[in-house]
Parts: sequence; structure tokens; C-alpha cells
Amino acid sequence: MSVRQGLMAILNQGPCYGYQLRTEFDRRTGSTWPLNVGQIYNTLDRLERDGLVTKADLDEQGHVYWKITDAGSSEVDNWLGTPVRRTGGTRDELAIKLALAATLPGVDVATLIEAQRQVSLAQLDELQRTQPEGAATNDPRALARSIVIDSMICTAEAELRWLDRAERRLAQHPERSMAFELSEERPKRGRPARDASR
Repeated sequence: MSVRQGLMAILNQGPCYGYQLRTEFDRRTGSTWPLNVGQIYNTLDRLERDGLVTKADLDEQGHVYWKITDAGSSEVDNWLGTPVRRTGGTRDELAIKLALAATLPGVDVATLIEAQRQVSLAQLDELQRTQPEGAATNDPRALARSIVIDSMICTAEAELRWLDRAERRLAQHPERSMAFELSEERPKRGRPARDASR
């Protein structure tokens, strides 16, 4: 989710000023994704540029209120009504790190996996201990937090299963047979060398 859609979804409920948006975002995400006010105002400026929000009234304290436009409301409805599709590629640092390590000579991938497993287990344990008990009550903040924490718990569990799978896959290649040196083949594109005579 982008901050952009989250802020617009909140503004779709009524006009807000910047710090109020920050507080509402915090309340509605169970305080699991902290935003700074500068990020909010930068996003609001871009949304205004794109015609999705507009400045409204000032209150007696000088707060500038922002309100959503019809185009912004349509975008929120579209966002809320469209399932999230995970992209085919990954920018997951751990997956890329492990893939690179598996092909680099001299890297102890088993140690890397075990160190990551210990960190992931500790994170999972911490998440399970912080899961709010109030999720079954009528406390909407506890419910919001429990939804996000559940997602984080499932992600941590999936990461541990993935580490196990990666470890088994790498075990099929004894003595690091997948490691390789830099290629001798040179790509045709790239920055040309500068002429030293210039």
C-alpha cells in the first residue's frame, strides 16, 4: 500500500489537516506504520498537483484543511475495490542477498541462513508476544493492530519456511557447485571510456 492511497481513503471520510491525517493513519493501522508529518505534506502536495485533493478552510489555530476531490474519491473507490496483486519480481533484500551469496565463491551460505533464522525466530516470538488480546473486543484500534500484526506473523512464518526450503535446495549442490566467477563476456552497453587526450 502506498501512503498516497491511505491518506486519500482517510480524506474520503472528511477534511483533515496534516497532523490529524498522521494521527488517523496511525489509529487505523494499529500504530504499525509510522509516518512523519513531512512525508504527509509532500504527499498532499503531489495529490493536489494531480487534482485528487484540494486545500479547504483554515481553522482558528491556522491549520490548513485538505479535502478530497471527486477524482480522488473515485481513485479511493477503485483502490479499495481492486485486489492487491503481488508483482512477479522481488525487491526483497533477504531473497536477493541469499541468491547472490549462493553464487559467490567463498561465502558460507549455511551460516548466513542460520543467522537469519535466529533473527526471524526472535522477530516471530516478539510479534506473537505483542499481539493484542483485545482483538475480540469492540476496540477498533486493537482490531486494526491485530490485523496488521497477524500479517506480520504470517510473513515471519513464511520467511522461516522459505529459509528451510532454501537450505534444502542448497544442500542438493554440495561443495558450493553453484558459485561462479565473474563472466568474461562483456555486455555491449555501458558507459564508454573517456578519451584521456581530451
